[in-house]
Amino acid sequence: MHKTSSRLLALLSLLQTHRDWSGEDLAGRLDITSRTVRRDIDRLRELGYPITTVKGPAGGYRLEAGTNLPPLLFDDGQAIALAVALQTAAAGTAVAEDASRALATLRQVMPPRLRHRIDLLRITAVQPTAARDTLQVDAQVLMDLSRVVHAREELRFDYAPSSSASADNPRRVQPHHLVTWRHHWYLVAWDLHREDWRTFRVDRIRPRTPTGPRFAPRELPGGNVSTFITSRFRGNDGTTTDWPCQGEVILRLPAANVAPFAQDGIVEELGSRHCRLVLGSWSWTGLAAAIGRFDTDIEVIGPPQLATAFGDLAARYAHAARTTRPETGPAR
Repeated sequence: MHKTSSRLLALLSLLQTHRDWSGEDLAGRLDITSRTVRRDIDRLRELGYPITTVKGPAGGYRLEAGTNLPPLLFDDGQAIALAVALQTAAAGTAVAEDASRALATLRQVMPPRLRHRIDLLRITAVQPTAARDTLQVDAQVLMDLSRVVHAREELRFDYAPSSSASADNPRRVQPHHLVTWRHHWYLVAWDLHREDWRTFRVDRIRPRTPTGPRFAPRELPGGNVSTFITSRFRGNDGTTTDWPCQGEVILRLPAANVAPFAQDGIVEELGSRHCRLVLGSWSWTGLAAAIGRFDTDIEVIGPPQLATAFGDLAARYAHAARTTRPETGPAR
């Protein structure tokens, strides 16, 4: 009986790889006869696994998606990866509660050797300070938006321009993608009123029903959603991931001291105490301020706009230094 049970688990593991298997291939993999394969397939069907017979010269089998969730089989690596993903998802995400319950269920059915390994992999996902006050997204809203994106149906919703404002700004869009960017969910959509691409914070969306007619999808600028989102949040037109403002400077610091704080910049070592930095930003003033935080002597290689931005900042900071109010003591 133990041999039969082990063989059924091995057969199920093969069928879960999302491909068609011929009876001969399964028999060869499991070192059994084709007749035994047929009997084991029948046993799995009795357990609730929707296995269909594939027509063809050699015949075969396929594990289909069923109406009920049958018992699942994971190897050690899959179980550990799933546990790590669930622990990460349980830290401040839209499905945090469900992820915690799923992790508890998974741990309960694990064999002791795997449970011990999972307990050693306790993960604490620390959220950035700026993300603590962000609103959590309603999981049902995510599901509703996912459905209309998949169905290619027009969507009407009320939209609040900020977290503190009321959602009374109606929009009508063609939803294309649901994405995450820096701890926020966004809906990428073609705004039918503004006739342009827009990104909407999902926590500020209140969908209306019913949805509108189906639409033919438009081509997203940049060719894919990753390029588009990166470009838009860098202040660009959506077609390129380059920063609209990019400059080159020489810093009087070792490259090893600059690289950890250069984000997506390029750092080149020029000597033990000098390095070249190529960095981008959404504006020339923003770029000059970002470079200034390295707190060292700066030589501008180019372009001229960056040098001008440094001059403007210098004048602005000098004015701020002159107008600083003196501290006053306590009233007597």
